[in-house]
Amino acid sequence: MNTIRAAVFYGKHNIVTTEWTTTELQPDEVRIKVKGCGICGTDQHIYHGYSGSAEVTPPVVLGHELAGEVEEIGIAVTRLKPGDRVSIDPNIYCGKCDYCRAGTPNLCNHLQAIGVTRDGGMGEYCMVPEANCYLIPDEMSDVEAALVEPLGCVLHGFKKIDIRPNHTVLIIGGGFIGQLFLQLVRSQGAKHIIVSEPVAEKHELLKKLGADEVIRPHAEAAPQQLAGFADVVIECVGRKESMEFAVSGARKGGQILLFGVSSPETTMTISPFEIFTKELTIKGSFINPSTHEDAIALIQRKIVKVEESVSHRFKLDEVPQIMHDYPKMNVTKGVIQY
Repeated sequence: MNTIRAAVFYGKHNIVTTEWTTTELQPDEVRIKVKGCGICGTDQHIYHGYSGSAEVTPPVVLGHELAGEVEEIGIAVTRLKPGDRVSIDPNIYCGKCDYCRAGTPNLCNHLQAIGVTRDGGMGEYCMVPEANCYLIPDEMSDVEAALVEPLGCVLHGFKKIDIRPNHTVLIIGGGFIGQLFLQLVRSQGAKHIIVSEPVAEKHELLKKLGADEVIRPHAEAAPQQLAGFADVVIECVGRKESMEFAVSGARKGGQILLFGVSSPETTMTISPFEIFTKELTIKGSFINPSTHEDAIALIQRKIVKVEESVSHRFKLDEVPQIMHDYPKMNVTKGVIQY
């Protein structure tokens, strides 16, 4: 075992940067020297006492958006070697349950995830199965490589909707996830893209990334003006009012993707009659099966630019204070750099 410095989650509102003993390297694993780790909304959910993609059992090192360099390989590893630069898909599926066998491993009954159920990227090193490592091109930065994972999640949701050149698309939430969706929607040539985002400081970047129109959702009459307006609505916030806005904003025959992660106790008021008479399609999206390589290619080809959306860069020792202050910091995307 090795001792490293890591931000260790001990329970609700309790995370400490300290010395931490890592697990033994297993035969099918590689030891990664972490170079970059994104801070995800899910990390904040866990910090505030909720589950991540799977149930969290403290103490554990968080951070599931990560990239780094292979430093050591297990005896059964054949594809990787020390010095390789890799991006990590954190999700580990059992391969045996009904969902895995049906081709929907993201719904696995025994899901594990690096940075959720196993130590992750908020530490100097972590152990990762070889199967979860993806080689990255030389020109890709460590930050870009760390942010492949959230783009992969977005891609999984994006594949659930059908966007055509004559469509009007409404994206609710112009934060990091909304900005990723915006670039993918623009790449499909949608006729008109509207982003609803309350923070005025983000509006210029949203237009640069491809929004035809940016509105403030709390502006007088904004939701009413967009009622029944969009062919496709992508909700990236996870709040009651934003999800209800998604339903009202969809036109007849519209598609709605509920992507934002809500708190478990959040409920929404919805009219089944509206779903019936508008013949709406409403879909959810959970994590990122089989999208990591596509996400790497999109970043490499500059179809999606992730680093432009990084608003804050932190050091490991800052993590406890950051996690406490995060809701007040107006972060579009924060990353930990080593």
